[in-house]
Amino acid sequence: MKILVVCVGNICRSPLAERLLRARLGEEATVTSAGLRATGGQPMEPHAAAELTRLGGDPAGFASQVATPLVIESADLVLTMTKDLRTDVLQRSPRMMRRTFTLGEFAAICEAVPGLASAPDLIAAAARSRSHGAGAADVPDPIGQTAQVHAEVADLISSLLDAPVRVLRRED
Repeated sequence: MKILVVCVGNICRSPLAERLLRARLGEEATVTSAGLRATGGQPMEPHAAAELTRLGGDPAGFASQVATPLVIESADLVLTMTKDLRTDVLQRSPRMMRRTFTLGEFAAICEAVPGLASAPDLIAAAARSRSHGAGAADVPDPIGQTAQVHAEVADLISSLLDAPVRVLRRED
């Protein structure tokens, strides 16, 4: 399974989620990230990298990439940090509708639809169960904010990954 995590600049939220998913899923999935307005080749923002390390991930070797239609459409599952970003992804790649969710939405769906046999089953069930994630909150952008704000956003992302990881690893 190929998972793509998307935010704006691909230096804070999406790389943090990418690297945490990699650490938690191991060989269960290939995880990458990209930004809709990214400048390719940038390292993680220092506060985000520090928070990733605190949470058990590794920022080493990270380089941002642009969320082009080719990058988006190569994923089996696209997770965005906000509803507006999901809308932007779908404007670039409309055929990804059934495979694109906000992280909060997908986490809520995974809580509501556990016990699926495979990743493709999960994605299909998630597309049918969008109402379970309808009220999910966006993950705020910490760029330019204090270390404390970065810590709060990192903790939010980490907690939102719990249910998807459990389901993708078939631990429920």
